[in-house]
Amino acid sequence: MFMSILWVILGFVLLVIGGEYLVRSSVALSFKFDISKMVIGMTVVSFATSAPELLVSLQAALSGSPAIAINNVVGSNIANIGLVLGITALVGTISVDKSFYKLNWPIMMVFSILLYYFLKNDNVLSALEGAVLFFGLILFLFVLLKKAKKDTVVEEVDDTLATISNFKILIWLLIGAIALYFGSEWLVEGSKEIARSVGVSEAVIGVSLIAIGTSVPELAASVIAAAKKEKAISLGNLIGSNIFNIGSVLGLTALVKPIPVTELQILSNDIFWMLGFAIILLPMIFIPKKMQISRSKGFFLVLAYGIFLFLVFTFEKF
Repeated sequence: MFMSILWVILGFVLLVIGGEYLVRSSVALSFKFDISKMVIGMTVVSFATSAPELLVSLQAALSGSPAIAINNVVGSNIANIGLVLGITALVGTISVDKSFYKLNWPIMMVFSILLYYFLKNDNVLSALEGAVLFFGLILFLFVLLKKAKKDTVVEEVDDTLATISNFKILIWLLIGAIALYFGSEWLVEGSKEIARSVGVSEAVIGVSLIAIGTSVPELAASVIAAAKKEKAISLGNLIGSNIFNIGSVLGLTALVKPIPVTELQILSNDIFWMLGFAIILLPMIFIPKKMQISRSKGFFLVLAYGIFLFLVFTFEKF
């Protein structure tokens, strides 16, 4: 059991390191091709930050643990709203812009409902359905880029990366790829061992332990930005992450290998929590104070997330 926990911790550490180097090398490479900062921020950075989740889901699907592949994404989407957004709002009130309910939220709901329909329909996410999700994501990015103004400031793109040498980019890419590969392998294998030792299903480990782990980078970035009173942390970033998780992580994984539903509670419980957290955001930004997520709303989200985790482990025991 101790070794399993050690593998999981080492896996998380490597995923964070690998993700960071992949983001840096991808951005530096994009500057070499003279891609605008706005496009880099909206596409390259978003894809690169989804890499840890993608590698974990791929590794899980290929090693015969489809429940982890699906619940890594379902759990990450729940954690992004309940845990990351909740804690960030506790640090400081978050202002919400109109694009949230005009574009981002409706698109997130479409992807979430589509995922539920695809899984419920025949208990498998097929290659064709994966392709629909992935091309839906590409379409969403195209619309985002068309709507974005030329002077849109993208906070997460570091200008200094424009001057990095080709050799350094190659080294960063190698470090990122190796760290992500071994990180995902150790995390999935360690998590499977923990599930066996504790006597819970892989679906529960996927929706809790792995999901929280792959959401830690978002949590750290959001809390630091909130503490610094930076406007860069927006609800849009987290919603975008949820759309990416379904469109790129599950979409691409299903294209490589169709993902069957092997654990019934994914469709009878977990995915409804994901839909519930997504739905509650809309009334939350209008009541009582419009267009902001206050500390009290943040507390409600964290409390709801705590209840979700408690119920996931409690129901598993019966």
